[in-house]
Amino acid sequence: MQPSEQMRDLGVVQRGAPVLAERARVFDLPTEREAAEQAIERLFSSMERIGQVHPFAKGMGIAAPQIGIGRAAAVVQPHAAGAPAIVLLNPRITDRSSEEDEQYEGCLSFFDVRGMVPRPLWITVETTTLEGRLVTTTYERGLARLVHHEIDHLDGLLYTARMRTGIVPIPVEEYRQTGRAWAYEQ
Repeated sequence: MQPSEQMRDLGVVQRGAPVLAERARVFDLPTEREAAEQAIERLFSSMERIGQVHPFAKGMGIAAPQIGIGRAAAVVQPHAAGAPAIVLLNPRITDRSSEEDEQYEGCLSFFDVRGMVPRPLWITVETTTLEGRLVTTTYERGLARLVHHEIDHLDGLLYTARMRTGIVPIPVEEYRQTGRAWAYEQ
């Protein structure tokens, strides 16, 4: 079974589905708190199912459109042992590093390939709490990459839109970094 078929069988919407190309609708919080909580619950449930069949040494994330919900919610699980999951509701990048690095990324919505993607070394993100408060957080390195990837999903973008011209994804069979965290210079 191909990795993408495995993800599809676990309920992950695959590339080509219209919901992946649309901008997700923001939640009006706290008014839509219940809908946001349900979306988050479904994201955690999906993440748990996926994590049971595939290890993620770099951490993992999943956005609501990837499970067929066109709303602005995503969950990121950092790779650090015991690190709490990050819930992103109505996330918006408000600042970013001008310095970038380029690393391989994968996507649950087309898991058969990996692509070399340039991303800022840090991003500042504004999210909304369930109570409707705005919270600003800065993420660095691998965590910035994971969060940025999920925010892209909420904007209707796949990582291939960020790849440099002329660079194409490689088959997962050729990818040699499975099971290792992203490497960053100090």
